[in-house]
Parts: sequence; structure tokens; C-alpha cells
Amino acid sequence: MPSSPHLLEELEPVVAENLDRHLAIAQEWHPHDYIPWSEGRDFAFLGGEDYAPEQSRLSDTAKAAMFTNLLTEDNLPSYHREIATRFGRDGAWGTWVGRWTAEENRHGVALRDYLVVTRGVDPVELERARMDYMTSGYDSGDKTALETVAYVSFQELATRVSHRNTGKVTHDPVADKLLARISKDENLHMVFYRNIGAAALDIAPDETMRAITDEVVGFEMPGATMAGFRRSSMIIAKAGIYDLRLHYDEVLMPVLRHWKVFERTDLGPDGEQAREELAAFLAELDAQATRFVDRRAENRARVAARADSDATPDIAS
Repeated sequence: MPSSPHLLEELEPVVAENLDRHLAIAQEWHPHDYIPWSEGRDFAFLGGEDYAPEQSRLSDTAKAAMFTNLLTEDNLPSYHREIATRFGRDGAWGTWVGRWTAEENRHGVALRDYLVVTRGVDPVELERARMDYMTSGYDSGDKTALETVAYVSFQELATRVSHRNTGKVTHDPVADKLLARISKDENLHMVFYRNIGAAALDIAPDETMRAITDEVVGFEMPGATMAGFRRSSMIIAKAGIYDLRLHYDEVLMPVLRHWKVFERTDLGPDGEQAREELAAFLAELDAQATRFVDRRAENRARVAARADSDATPDIAS
């Protein structure tokens, strides 16, 4: 069975080809173009007025989602270290690592500028959370390069879905346009990694299938270690921004279908075992997602019925 270092060498031509493809279709954009600078004003330190919650035009749900999305983007130094360590800094792999990092850096810049200029969230709370989260950093453990390719293929798409749906719940055309622009970057990144994963399946099907299964089963967003992530993720899930149903339908299955994981005929015993584990896990995840959506619908119906009841005048009085 080929080792991961050997696979990196085998995959180098595919990386070079997809890097060229990416550079040819990626559109240049500038974070400053998406920020309503005319809304900005000084804070108290320079003689202005400090943040107050009523200054934000965002709902609590939109605040939680944008806060979480920005902090996740903020940990870019950790993510750069992770992929530079796994993929190396030479050749096409190294060029991709640098390009990906530069593109990702725009996301945090743009999101922070938007939130500070529009006073969307408390900037003091945001900065304290950034310091805390970046200090602790992100550590994926002992993932191999192949496991990393599998993970980021799903993670980039998950981030795209989260950003795009966050934009919709802001009910702010400026934020929606910004997050849609960021989502385009995330989608192109997903396509790059997905194509590398497809090539890896052809080169080492058993090893790659095992990596895919392990990453699907153990998947969690990189922001999972930030303070308050569990509470924020529940708010985000209840709002339909990112939940189990979306994770299954719009993240896992599109990538797995592209890889044709359940159609391949080139797997050995180890690969078949990994595929069987994957199928069993997906079946249970699908069932969990359905239960979650059903419970959410029931809760929303109860809330709506209660609101209707409260709004109905008591004609008997």
C-alpha cells in the first residue's frame, strides 16, 4: 500500500493541473469594496461613542453566526501550519498552500471590517474572543496528508454552506453580498481538494477510502474548540443555517457522489470494509438528520401557535 509521502509525489501533477485551473477561473476581488465605510464612526477612545447592542441591525441569530464564522476564519495561521506541514512548501503543493492562505486571509479581513464598521457585534467581545481562540489555535491531531485532503474536501463545502446561509439570515443586502462572495472562494477551494481526492482514489483506492470514512465519521468543524461554540452551533442549527440535514444533503453526499464511492469496483478487502462502515454511518446520520428536522418543525409550530394564541383577543371577557 502506498504511503502518504509517496502519494504526495504521485499527486503532484494533479495538484499542478488543478492549481492552474484554479488560477484561471478565480476572480480577483477586494474586501474594501464590500464594506459600507460611510456608516463608520469613531469609538470612545478617539472621542466617539462606544458600541451599544441597539446599534446593530443584526438579529441575535445573525450575530451568533457571523461571530462564529469570523472567529473560524481568524485561526488561519493554525490552518496554514496544518496544510503546510501535511503537504509541504515545495512544488505545486507549496504554491497551492500559499495561494490558498492568501485567499482565505481576505475572508477574515472583510468580515471584521463589516462587523466593526456597521457595529454588528460588540468589537471588544470580538477581540477578546479572537485573542483567546487564536492563542489556543487549531490542531487536527495526527492526520495524514491523505486524511487532510479528505477532511478539507468536506470542510470547505461546509464553510461555503454556512457563509451563504448566514448571508441570507442577516436580512442585510451588504452582508449577503459579502458572504456570497466569500462562499465563491470556499467553493473553488472545495473543488480543488475534491479533485485531488478523486485522483487519490484512483492511485490508492483502499487507503483513500479508509481516510474518507474516518474523516466523515469523525468530522467536526475547525471552530469546534472555540469558547461558546456548542451554544452558537445550536442557534445556527435551529435557524437552518447549518444543521445535520444540510451536512448530510449539501456537504457529505455531493462530494461522495462525485467520488463515486459506492460505485467503485477497484477496492480490496480493506477498502470494502471502510466503505461498509461509511454506508452504515451515513444511514444513521440520515436518520438523525430527519429526526432533528422533525423536532425543529414541531418546535416552530408550537411557538407559532403560542404566538397566535397570545395575539387573539379574548372575546369572552
